[in-house]
Amino acid sequence: MIEFDGIHKHYRVGGGEVRALHALDLGIARGEVFGVIGHSGAGKSTLLRTINLIERPSGGRLLIDGEDISGLDGDGLRALRRRIGMIFQHFNLLGSKTVAQNVAFPLRLAGRPRAEIARRVGELLERVGLATRADTYPAQLSGGQKQRVGIARARACAPDILLCDEATSALDPETTASVLQLLGELNRELGLTIVLITHEMDVIRRVCDRVAVLDAGHLVESGAVADVFLHPRHPTTRRFVLEAEHVDERERRADLARANGRIVRLTFRGEATYAPLLGSVARASGVDYSILAGRIDRIKDTPYGQLTLALVGGDIERALRAFAEADVQVEGVA
Repeated sequence: MIEFDGIHKHYRVGGGEVRALHALDLGIARGEVFGVIGHSGAGKSTLLRTINLIERPSGGRLLIDGEDISGLDGDGLRALRRRIGMIFQHFNLLGSKTVAQNVAFPLRLAGRPRAEIARRVGELLERVGLATRADTYPAQLSGGQKQRVGIARARACAPDILLCDEATSALDPETTASVLQLLGELNRELGLTIVLITHEMDVIRRVCDRVAVLDAGHLVESGAVADVFLHPRHPTTRRFVLEAEHVDERERRADLARANGRIVRLTFRGEATYAPLLGSVARASGVDYSILAGRIDRIKDTPYGQLTLALVGGDIERALRAFAEADVQVEGVA
């Protein structure tokens, strides 16, 4: 649905040129939740804002449904932006307007009839759980409620693309979970294509189907979230994964250095996550093991587990074959 074809962006700063994006090629499928992750200054906000042309690319082509939108202006640009809703990090609500008036604002700009606006606002507030707060002002709302107003406003004109600019970074963990759950429900119910930028891998893990990793304006890794999260290839991606798992890299390496035996990482997905494989493989192969690190969780709706083991004694090769035959991925750990 969205295709970046050699998109790059630079700015003129103090007589010099600063590159925000470097010749980026990327495709986003219709109906998926696509995450973009990177540290501050990586270019993720610039990438997001090229989709609705808040930032115009310096070169390359940006296509939506096969149409190059890079040069749109006037009526064409307004029509594009009605197809694209946007949710902001700091909510961007009008403090002098009520919740209902904030949600109605894009509909008023679009010239919709008053009766249609009232009906649509009521539907949207009901869906985000704020029907009873229609006459409340933003200052009287919690952060999570403000973001729900932002989501309702972004959906006012029934867009088919929703852009989320660090939509949960100002929220506490519990509120973040509820907002991500709402976004996931809207994706499933409406077939919305959602593009979400964040600096937290845990947000990507909870709600996204695929992810792109940016570093200093370069696309360094992309793919299905499960593949990128469980088997990161680029150092930037590995740092994000370790941060999400609250792992200190120096402590991890020290623990591995103290361990005896052959060290491997096992990755379980789906139902294999809950199978009692360790005991049965140990008995069959005569291998003893110690668990050096481990985690069982979910990537979106899919359970997964990763265990780092030190294997000693017995027939280690037989044990590794048994794991592989049970659809468990086995990797050596340096």
